[in-house]
Amino acid sequence: MINIAIDGPAGAGKSTIAKAVAKRLGIIYLDTGAMYRSVAYYVLKHGVSVSDEKGVQGILGGLEMDIRYEDGAQQIYVCGENVTPYLREPHMSKAASDVSALPAVRYKMVELQREFAASHDVVLDGRDIGTFVLPEANCKFYMTASPEERAERRHKELAEKGSACTFKEVLDDINKRDYNDSHRAVAPLRQADDAVYIDTTDMTPEEVIELVVRTVSEKRK
Repeated sequence: MINIAIDGPAGAGKSTIAKAVAKRLGIIYLDTGAMYRSVAYYVLKHGVSVSDEKGVQGILGGLEMDIRYEDGAQQIYVCGENVTPYLREPHMSKAASDVSALPAVRYKMVELQREFAASHDVVLDGRDIGTFVLPEANCKFYMTASPEERAERRHKELAEKGSACTFKEVLDDINKRDYNDSHRAVAPLRQADDAVYIDTTDMTPEEVIELVVRTVSEKRK
């Protein structure tokens, strides 16, 4: 069984690399970030603030999440509704970061992620995959880049989608998320002791993919 954990701060390119590595190795990519965005969508749809711990706990029991792979792409259904098309809207990023800091939310998502990883060869990316979600994962990586580089990447991505946000707004959001993710009470962002550190600031996506695939192949031997 192959369980690959890729952790790192916002905008480090984790999802892009994780998807490419999964495709290269012929295994499943589980989009954990989308799972938290799905919770945020569910909470906001019920008119509850994503930072209202008691309010979120009050409705969490009614959350039903189903992860399916349709035409090779992950689709997330919440209470029977395919919420995937709504998860990449700009405001969902901050909402997911806030709701993921709530212990009740993290424990529920971790339970689902562990169940999935126990029966599949899988790549997961996030903030605490190698330290908390899958501490026994046999391949761990910590991927990062300078805040400015990460903001530049995210700004370009949003601009291509028609967003009018400025580079400064994106950089401020990156820095705020870095602080929130590394200071949250439950499973804060940090590098696992046995994770391979990768600074992608001056690397191309293909160079990062090759490094990860090569490292995984060596570990499998």
